Amino acid sequence: MTNIIIKHPALLANLLLKYWQHMQTSFWFIPSLIVVGAVSLASLLIAIDSGVEMPNVEQWRLLFGASASGSRDLLSAVATSMITISGVVFSITLVALSLTSSQYTSRVLRNFMGDRVNQSVLGVFLGIFAYCLVVLRVIRGGDEGVFIPSLAVLVALLLAFVGIGYLIFFIHHIAVSIQASSIIAAAAKETIAAIDNLFPQELGRDTVEGKYEEVIAIDSEYQWKAILSKKTGYLVSIDTNSLLVLCEQNRIIVRMERGVGEFIVEATPILSIAEPNDVGAEKIEQLLAAYEIGHHRIVSQDAGFGVRQIVDIALKALSPGVNDTTTAVMCIDYLKAILVRLAMRNIPTQLRIKNNTLCIIARGPSFQDLLSESFDQIRQSATGNTTVILHMLQALEVLAGVTQHPQRKAQLIQKAALIVEIAEGTVPAPYDRGRVSEAMARFSRAN
Repeated sequence: MTNIIIKHPALLANLLLKYWQHMQTSFWFIPSLIVVGAVSLASLLIAIDSGVEMPNVEQWRLLFGASASGSRDLLSAVATSMITISGVVFSITLVALSLTSSQYTSRVLRNFMGDRVNQSVLGVFLGIFAYCLVVLRVIRGGDEGVFIPSLAVLVALLLAFVGIGYLIFFIHHIAVSIQASSIIAAAAKETIAAIDNLFPQELGRDTVEGKYEEVIAIDSEYQWKAILSKKTGYLVSIDTNSLLVLCEQNRIIVRMERGVGEFIVEATPILSIAEPNDVGAEKIEQLLAAYEIGHHRIVSQDAGFGVRQIVDIALKALSPGVNDTTTAVMCIDYLKAILVRLAMRNIPTQLRIKNNTLCIIARGPSFQDLLSESFDQIRQSATGNTTVILHMLQALEVLAGVTQHPQRKAQLIQKAALIVEIAEGTVPAPYDRGRVSEAMARFSRAN
């Protein structure tokens, strides 16, 4: 598989991009870079101290006047305190992760792990510790000769104050980031960015979405040969551009059997190739290399997973043991923001064409899929909760006002009718049912 990727430039570039993204979101990459930078800084300052005479040191005793033993004590104190604080930071992070997982949903833990602030704070403390160790080992005094890197020792003192500032900032950041509003807003921001990336084209009034009859007609023209997956896991991403190039170059038509975000079992179909095209083992390996299968979903090509995170938080809030209507309403508000962005975007049809040649019958999310993902389970869990029901109808009203697409408007009407049906069957008070009827009337006027 690796040789196949190296031979194909597009697949190789995509693989390198994936590795770079994984490293950026890992909890070790940025701290490692900061530690390397700190060690390099210590080495540079030691070289400056050893190669450049500083004749005015005696005039600046408060800054550079420490003896060898005093410098060692200072560096030892800073190094000890930094490694201790690193343990505290790590413990606080684990507690925040545990609270977030139990109170909201475990799906948002990856957002905490990829938080640049958490990564950089841990890296700063470990970097200062490593810096002090490097400087400490070169200090000499007494019979072994005298060498005190005064500039490096001064910078160590300054870095200690930087560490104190980072500790205060980190405590503030954790206190803010574990709030429901921050978690939901972060998930919504990431999902909206994914929608902008996946569906960059604005929806025009004359856009035709769907063409399912055409897809079925083309699908029935061919006999399909299934290509089996070699891994078990979630389909994290598909390099569609590389897949298009491969299909065009080899004159084959591919039908995706699984879409991004779906779970794939080893030895089950992941894609199919239209026969009678003769596709060898090497070409099949190239096609499979365009698919990335991992242990968990990520949002970059899977906007539905971003929606799923927010819905899970809402469901936890609506559970009888929690009963947090305010958090559920907040989730609906951010889901509304996501769907408004999606409602104004053109979702391509399943047919992928390159140079007037059909190459791929794709499988991906539609507006209806993400709309159902957003509201169906919340609606089912909101029985008798007038506030949540009203906010869902208000969200649909806003969506109806921003889209002129008739198919999408029909889907919104269907969701609104289901919400009203829940209200009529579970809301006991006539006054509350009247409020729901008024909200439904406003929604109808928006259409």
